[in-house]
Amino acid sequence: MAETAATVKSKTPRYMQVAGELREAILAGRFAEGKQFPTETALCSQFDVSRFTVREALKRLQNEGLIARKHGSGTIVQPAAARGGALHQPLSNVGELLQYSRESEVEYTERDSGTLPAVVAEQIGEDTDGIWRRFRGVRRQSANTPPIAVTDAYFHEKLGDAVDELDLAAGTLFSQIERIAGVTIGRVTQDIQAITADDRVANFLEIDEGEPVLRIIRCYLDPRSSVYEISVSHHPGDRFAYAMHIDLDS
Repeated sequence: MAETAATVKSKTPRYMQVAGELREAILAGRFAEGKQFPTETALCSQFDVSRFTVREALKRLQNEGLIARKHGSGTIVQPAAARGGALHQPLSNVGELLQYSRESEVEYTERDSGTLPAVVAEQIGEDTDGIWRRFRGVRRQSANTPPIAVTDAYFHEKLGDAVDELDLAAGTLFSQIERIAGVTIGRVTQDIQAITADDRVANFLEIDEGEPVLRIIRCYLDPRSSVYEISVSHHPGDRFAYAMHIDLDS
C-alpha cells in the first residue's frame, strides 16, 4: 500500500510545509509578479504558525529565487524571467525530496535486472556489486506539461521481495521501500553533472539529442553505509533548477 500524502506531510517540518504551499501558489500564478506578497503577520494568521516558522519558509523561497525581500519594502514575487522559467526544486534535506515528489507526477515501469551499468557504477564511490532491479519513470508537473525528468531507479537484491510490493504509480519509491523493507536512510549522496542528452534521454525528455541536461545520481545508504537504492535522473537544462540553502555556523 502506498504511503499517503498525509503521512508524508506529517514527517515534514511545518516551515517546509508552509514553503511548499506558497511555492505551489507562486508557480501556479496565484500571486501577481512584482506585486506585494502577503505580510508575515498575514501568513502567520493564514497558516496558524509562529513568525519564526513564516520567516524560515520565506527564507526558503528567497533562496530559490521565487521571491525578493527588502528591509522596509516588504516581499514581492520575482518575475518568471528572473528565475529562468524553470521549476526550482529545493534540496537541503530528505524532507524536501519528498516535497518535490508530492508536487509532481510520475509512474514507474520495471525494465530489467542485472549488474549496475558501468556508466553509473563508475560515478559512485561506494560498493555497488550485486544484482539490481531497474525501474524507469518520466516525471511531469502535471499530465499535460513537458517532462522535467526521466529517472532510472535501481534497487539492490538485498531488499528481497520487498521490491515486489512497490506501488509504481505512487511516485515516491524511496520512501516506500524504507517502510516496506524496514530500512532506514542513514545518508544520501549526490553526484550532479551537466552533460549532453543522448538519443535515449532526448526521446524521453522530448528534446533534441545533444541538448544540455542535468544528471543527478543519488545513492541511498543505510546507517551501516550500505547502498540499497540508486536513482539516476536527467533533467532538461531549461526546465529545472536546484536551489540550496547553507546555514553558516554561528
